[in-house]
Amino acid sequence: MAAREATGHRVGEHFMLGFRGLSLPAWLGEFARAYGLGGVILFDRDLQQGGVRNVESPEQVAALTAEVHALPGRPLVFVDQEGGRVRRLKAAAGFCELPSARDFAALPEVEARALANASCAEMKRLGIDFDLAPVVDLDTNPDNPNIGRIERSFSADPVEVDRCARIFGDAARAAGLGLCVKHYPGLGGARTDSHLALTDISGLVSMEQEALFYALAAALPGQAALFSHGFVREWDAERPVSISPAAVARFRAQQPGTLLVTDDLQMQGLQGASTTAEAVFTALEAGLDLLCIGNNLLAQSGECLEIARALAERAERDAVFAARLDGAQARIEARKRFAAGT
Repeated sequence: MAAREATGHRVGEHFMLGFRGLSLPAWLGEFARAYGLGGVILFDRDLQQGGVRNVESPEQVAALTAEVHALPGRPLVFVDQEGGRVRRLKAAAGFCELPSARDFAALPEVEARALANASCAEMKRLGIDFDLAPVVDLDTNPDNPNIGRIERSFSADPVEVDRCARIFGDAARAAGLGLCVKHYPGLGGARTDSHLALTDISGLVSMEQEALFYALAAALPGQAALFSHGFVREWDAERPVSISPAAVARFRAQQPGTLLVTDDLQMQGLQGASTTAEAVFTALEAGLDLLCIGNNLLAQSGECLEIARALAERAERDAVFAARLDGAQARIEARKRFAAGT
């Protein structure tokens, strides 16, 4: 705590952290009180131990999000609620139905809007602040193990992807829910799953795909974009997009005020090139704002505290780094005000 008090930099504001349990664990409260906390991410299943992780019922989720919001600085609550296979709030546990993106795109618009309205209103009612959706990757490789094969993309047609994303945008805006478009600059053409392996999308990102991200990040409520761990060698020969200064500069040139969020830093597509601690520093130096450490693929809650301590020490001695954090924190605070309705 002394490091934070010495610097005045609430370095924990840059973290979106996952945790195990149906209620708030002690370590997360300690983290928030010592360093601040940008947000948390909720998962339904525990990938390491099996069984339920953070989501059991609507009543339990509402109680959990209230605990999170009571922490210093009112951290944001994030969830992946895309529909279909990627849903943390499942109908079997008492939540709204939401089909896969591919099935959603095939619905009559009246039905699609009704589903989007119900889902977004439910999330807001439960105390969720941001849905890490929609996926706006073009379905250019139907055999992609992480997008096309599991129906996470609306379409290969950018016009259709834009249409569907804006339906969700209208619903989220009415509910007061933030959205975060993903996975910049588009993983639809990938041949590997970045959860499991390095993903090279060099030469696979079209101008139409890239333009979708810029347009939708600006248009959808919350104005946020999630950066993938894909490598685009023509942009940066050494670093994946999630920790690349060149990729950040490219996005900022189009949309300077967007909140830039990393995909989970514990994915093997990044861990093969960087440890979690290294990735935190590299991502912040590159200009990313909010860093996701899900603690579901790996259990690193203790390491999160150590990383925050090291960040605070770096901010104390490095004025340029501290100024970069200040700019990012301003964007995070703006989203906290949006979520709180203030």
